[in-house]
Amino acid sequence: METKFESSIREINFSQEAVYNKLSDLSLSQQVRDRLPDDKKEDIIFDSDSITMNVPPVGDISIRICDREAPKTIKYETVTSPLPFNLWVQLLPTSPTSCKMKLTIKSDLNPFVKGMISKPLQAGLEKLADAIAAGKYE
Repeated sequence: METKFESSIREINFSQEAVYNKLSDLSLSQQVRDRLPDDKKEDIIFDSDSITMNVPPVGDISIRICDREAPKTIKYETVTSPLPFNLWVQLLPTSPTSCKMKLTIKSDLNPFVKGMISKPLQAGLEKLADAIAAGKYE
C-alpha cells in the first residue's frame, strides 16, 4: 500500500534557483561530508547524481536523482535500500531572494511496517527539512 509522508513547509532565505542548483547537484553536498566526524567520513560517498551511505545496522543505502524539473522539483529514488522509497523536494518562490520548500516521501509499506516506522520516518523527514532549510545556497 503506497504511503506518503510530507514535511511541514520551510522558508529558505535564498532564491528558488540558488537552492535548486545546489540540491540538484549532489556532488555539492560534499561540503556536508567535511562536517562529519572523521570516523564517519568514509561511510558516505557523493557524486553529481547519487549518495551512498552506510547506516548501521541497516547497511548501505543509495539514492539517486531520477528527475529534475528546474527550478521547482528534484526527485530522488532508492537504488539500494531495505525499504525502497521516492523523495521529492518541491521549491516555490516567495520573493526574488527566498522560497518555500516541502519534502515528500512515498513508499509501498504493508500495515505492519508502516506502524513501526511512521513516527521515526516523519521525524527524520522533518530533521532533513530543517537541515536543508538551514543550508547556505550562495
